[in-house]
Order: sequence, then C-alpha cells, then structure tokens
Amino acid sequence: MLFNSLPFLFFLPLAFLLYWISPAKVRWITLLAISMFYYLAFGSGYIIMLLCTIVVTWKASLMLGNIPKSDERRRKLVLFGALIISLGFLFFFKYFNFMLITATRVLNLLSFKLDPFTLKLMLPVGISFYTFMSVSYLVDVYKGKISPEPNLARYALFVSFFPHIVMGPIGRADALMPQLFPEEKKPFNAESASIGLRMMLWGLFKKLIIADSLGKYVDTVYGNVQNYFGLTLIMAVLMYSFQIYCDFSGYTDIAIGTAKLFNINLAQNFKSPYFSKSIKEFWSRWHISLSTWLRDYVYIPLGGSRCSKWKRDRNLMATFMVSGLWHGASWTFVLWGMLHACFQIAEGWFKKPAGDGMNIRDMKPVKGGKAVLAALAGVGLVIFTFLRATFAWIFFRVDTFKDAVYIITHLHNGVILHFFDAWEKMMSDLAITDLGLWKLLASIIALSIYDFISLKRDIPTEFGKLPAVLRWAVYLGLTSLIIVSKLHGGTTQSFIYFNF
Repeated sequence: MLFNSLPFLFFLPLAFLLYWISPAKVRWITLLAISMFYYLAFGSGYIIMLLCTIVVTWKASLMLGNIPKSDERRRKLVLFGALIISLGFLFFFKYFNFMLITATRVLNLLSFKLDPFTLKLMLPVGISFYTFMSVSYLVDVYKGKISPEPNLARYALFVSFFPHIVMGPIGRADALMPQLFPEEKKPFNAESASIGLRMMLWGLFKKLIIADSLGKYVDTVYGNVQNYFGLTLIMAVLMYSFQIYCDFSGYTDIAIGTAKLFNINLAQNFKSPYFSKSIKEFWSRWHISLSTWLRDYVYIPLGGSRCSKWKRDRNLMATFMVSGLWHGASWTFVLWGMLHACFQIAEGWFKKPAGDGMNIRDMKPVKGGKAVLAALAGVGLVIFTFLRATFAWIFFRVDTFKDAVYIITHLHNGVILHFFDAWEKMMSDLAITDLGLWKLLASIIALSIYDFISLKRDIPTEFGKLPAVLRWAVYLGLTSLIIVSKLHGGTTQSFIYFNF
C-alpha cells in the first residue's frame, strides 16, 4: 500500500478520522494499530522481522538503563549483542546472497571451482530504515542522550509510525517520541494539516508526473544499454538524475505531509540538492536523515575529521562505502559511494574547496562586475557538482559494472560531429515525441524554479498566505494534471527506494 496506490487513497482518510475521533489519551494506541495495519498490508510475513527487531532493541535498552554506568563491560556486551542481532537480520536478508556469491567468485579465481548457492529470500519491507532507527535509538540510550522507553508498545509506535517506516525519513527518538506522546493534549492543527496536504500534492506531482514519466525512458535504455550509444545514453543518464530525485523526494514530501495530518513533524530530507556548489554541500541537502545518521554513527565513531588528513579521508571513504552497501547488495552501489567519497576528498585537497559546503543564501552580496563574476562562478560550481553527481548515478542505476563501463565509453559516440543525426536517433530510440519532450522539460523547469525559490522560502507555508482563488486554481490544476496524465496511459511505477 504505497503512497501512490489506490488503496492508500482510501486508507489515509479513514486513518485520519479514526485518530482524531479517538480520546486524546489513547490516540497513540490508535496510531499504533493504524501503523501495524499499514505494514501488514505489504504482507503478513514481513511483520515478524519488524517485531523481532523492536523487541530485541527495546529489551536491550532497558538492560542498558538498569546497568550502572561504571560497569562499562556489561553495557558494551549488551549493546554489541543487540546490534549484532538487529544488524544480523538486515545482513541475512539483504546481503547473505551477495556475500556468498562474492566469496564463490573469489574462490573460483583461486582455482577452487565452486557453484554459487543462494537462498530465495524476500527482503522485508523497510528493513533498512527501521533497523537504522532502532540502532540509533539503542546507541543514544547507551550514550545517555535519551532515557529508555519502559513501554514496549510506545517504543513500537516510534519504530513503526506508518508515514516513515517503509522509506523514511530515518527518525530520531529525541525528536519524534515527544511528538508521538505529548505531555499535554495536542488539538487538531488545521494549518499544519493544510501544509501537509500541499506537500502531499507536490510530492505526487514529482512522483507521478516527472519521475514516472522519465522512468519509462530510463528503463528502456538501462534495460539493454548495449543497444544504445551517444546522445541516447546521455539523455538517459540525465533523465535518471531527475527521476531518482523526484521519486525519492516526492515520497518524502508525501511522508512528511502525511505525518502533518496527525500533527507530527518528520525531519526534512531534501533541500534543493541539485543547487549545491560542492559534493559536500550536496550531501547536506540529499537524503539528510541518512547522511546525518552516517555522520553520527559511522563517521564520527571512526574518528571523524578530528585526526590527520589521511585518517579523515579514510573515515570518509569507509562511511561512503557503508552508504553504498546500505542502498543495495551490489558492488556497483559500493563504487557509487566510493565515487562520492573521492569527490569530497578531492575537494578537501584545496585550501578553499569548491563551494566548501557553502549555502547559496550565505554568500555575501557584492556589486558591479564582481557580482556578475560571482554569479557566473556560482552557476559554474552548481553545474559542475550536478554533473559529478549525475556521473555517479550511472553506477547507482546499472545492473552490472560492465554496463557502467559501456555507458561511460559510448557517451560521446556521434554527438559532436553528427549532432542532428544523433538527436533524431535519440528521439527514435526513446520513442518520444517533440510534445512529450517539451512536457518533460516544462515539468523539470517548474521543479527547478520551485527548488530555487525554496532555498530562501518555505513554499508550503507561504503558499497558504496567497488568495484562496489562486491557491485553489493551483490545487485543481495539479490534481487535474495528475488525473489526466494517468487516464491517458501514464505509467505508475513503484518507488525506487522501496527496493532498499
């Protein structure tokens, strides 16, 4: 029951009604029941792993709360034991076959002729996200940042809260649990709900109009890259950059908007990442809940940046390799992570790295010719960062390393000397019309304008201040566009991050 499915269209209003008509003292129980029902809709077998993770980490947190801090040995045994179990579930279902195949290939290279043996495992829905949530909760309890929750059901709601359990954002207990279990009665907030609905509508536009439209062309090319070359490959690579952004950020907008209907604020997960001036800044704007999780629970424990330059680069590389593996059990994902690490390490070699993580709004105003040069330099850095991120997405999307090599070595074929012929071939390969291409371009331009404005303004909030006639014209326009697009053969695809 994904956010872009018809069942969810009926589920959400019913969940909203049940929650707000429930007595204030038991609303969290209603929300727990709603969340469990939502998760069960993906398959009854998946919930076993979820409940096991919840029980193991909750019990371990209580044990950590009861063991004196002076008994560090016992505390570490409990922590590492619970981490091994909870991460073990993730490893078994997501990485067991990958590691087995890799080990078999290595042994074959050493002249040990073995056939790979794999298990038919179904990856539990959302396991990557709720495992990381549980791990961060347990580590925070161990460090004394939060107190262990004595009520198992309340802790279960924190982990299973339905807007974020499948694909995030990855919640933190210190920010989310006070909202789920407020000390004082929280009345219905009409303004928050209105903002949430606006975010949901924009998220659906990004997913259904942009991401799904791009997806059918991207899938055509990446499904058999050996049949294409030149401008067709370039277009597919560029399309995927916008597809994955609109797909995942669209889901996040819907998740955050849905939570607002229950007067709960989830963490922001995207901040116009393609307007970043460096890869470092890109990761402060892309999948923020994951990047901050990796910073706090991998990079900093390894030593962070408070060490020698060589060790800092090592820590950065290790963190991004973990990020790559988290996204998928394939060496192409690891290479994707390593590329981003290399980009950041290269930026760190300069005294003043490109962008240096600078936010566009933090730039000091200048006048005259310097202002023009500064603007051009800023645009250049944004384009350069976007191209590097787009290049790395090749490894993220391909099925094999061989496909990635083919794409990279055949991007230029026939583009410069025979551009018009290459353009016609690209249009033919993708089976796209001029009108279809202009529609996609218009949607991407609208997305870019929205993201640029949102660098300085909170659009969902400020949009509510506009005249009602204008607001409803936009609402009806976007809704009609989505409906008409789907009625006229528009494809509806699963969310990309649903596979992670």
